[in-house]
Amino acid sequence: MSDYDPLREHLSHQTKVEFVLSLEEIEDILGFALPRASQRASWWEKERNPENARPQRDAIRDGGYEATRLADGKGVRFRRLSAGRYRPR
Repeated sequence: MSDYDPLREHLSHQTKVEFVLSLEEIEDILGFALPRASQRASWWEKERNPENARPQRDAIRDGGYEATRLADGKGVRFRRLSAGRYRPR
C-alpha cells in the first residue's frame, strides 16, 4: 500500500492518451499536500535507474502513464504508456 495509490487508481480509470492535472488537482486526488520536491521536474519523470524508484513514479507507471512537470511548474502532463511499456502490478 502506498500513499500514492489514489493517484494510481485515478490514472487507471482515465481513457485519454494525454491530459494535464494541476498540482492542486493532484493534491485533491491524493488527499494530502505534495512535498516540496514535487516542484522539481525530476520528481515526476520516469526513473533512469531502478535504484532511484519512488512511490509516486511507481503509481504513475502502474496507472498506465508517464508524467512530465509543466515548464511553469503549476501542473503535470500525463501521457499514456504504450502497451509494451505498461505493466500493471
